[in-house]
Amino acid sequence: MRTDIERWLKAEGKTFLEDIGIKKGQTVLDFGCGSGHYTIPAAKAVGKKGKVYAVEKDGEVLDKLMEQAKSEGLNNIKRIDTSGDLKIPLETNSCDVVLFYDVLHYMDKRKEIFDEAYRVLKPGAILSVYPKHYKSDEPLWALGNLRLEDIIKEIEASNFYLERKSFRKLVHDDNYDEGYILNFTPLDKT
Repeated sequence: MRTDIERWLKAEGKTFLEDIGIKKGQTVLDFGCGSGHYTIPAAKAVGKKGKVYAVEKDGEVLDKLMEQAKSEGLNNIKRIDTSGDLKIPLETNSCDVVLFYDVLHYMDKRKEIFDEAYRVLKPGAILSVYPKHYKSDEPLWALGNLRLEDIIKEIEASNFYLERKSFRKLVHDDNYDEGYILNFTPLDKT
């Protein structure tokens, strides 16, 4: 019997990411990618002509992610080691999709990272957020006092528009869970 994460990495994660708007040939940034539960499916979704940037401060976790990518023949994942700095080392208007999945609760300076996402996103691109651990969803750290609506307002204050809000089955840690996915579009980009 396959585990949740095996099913997710094999096919279901790719389908999930395609449903949120990732397409072949795109450039995706997975910020705080961890062990790659979204990086690997994103690499499959964008295909050989696409690219996925895996940003993580834990170098050992990134080593394992890159080993897994290599074992699956995925050569389109580019590793970005960070010390926890909120500056994204990519060109302005270089990404079609930025994923903030289960990472916002680690950040006290969320405005800075939303501004960085805005900077690297192309016009008409997608900022996709899975805001785990907010007030009514197992409070943890910096989001514990915020409702989902507060998180939406916070992101919209950084020049984004909420395009779509959906309640979805997805992976959290190594198991299936359900949660809200928030897709935003950057405003006023030319």
